[in-house]
Amino acid sequence: MKQSTHSLEITTSGQGLYEFTSTVVQWVSRQQIHTGLLTVFCRHTSASLLIQENADPTVRTDIKAYFDRIAPENFPYHHDSEGPDDMPAHLKTALTQVQLSIPLMEGRLALGTWQGIYLFEHRVRPHRREIVLHLIGE
Repeated sequence: MKQSTHSLEITTSGQGLYEFTSTVVQWVSRQQIHTGLLTVFCRHTSASLLIQENADPTVRTDIKAYFDRIAPENFPYHHDSEGPDDMPAHLKTALTQVQLSIPLMEGRLALGTWQGIYLFEHRVRPHRREIVLHLIGE
């Protein structure tokens, strides 16, 4: 059994979905593991991870619009110390996830044809987000 870990940084320019599938695929391919499990972990409470369609960009537009409706910035939240997007960002993270598990089969991630790995940035201003990768297998 072999294990590998890696940390990567994603720079965002504000709210939205940022695909980083190719970065993960390249790192996994260098690990020389044939069968295993990849964990992708986001080290933040105001950004999250999604596996989502990567062919049609309107999917990302509609996802962002949906989350803006269910966690609006103009609601009177108690927690607003970092601005009006602070608590909505935490709610969006709570409704999504900060960890993904992706099987590795025959040396490749078992993603479907149209699936991509995304960081979902919930804050308005730009951020640098840290993502940790952990691959275990043989």
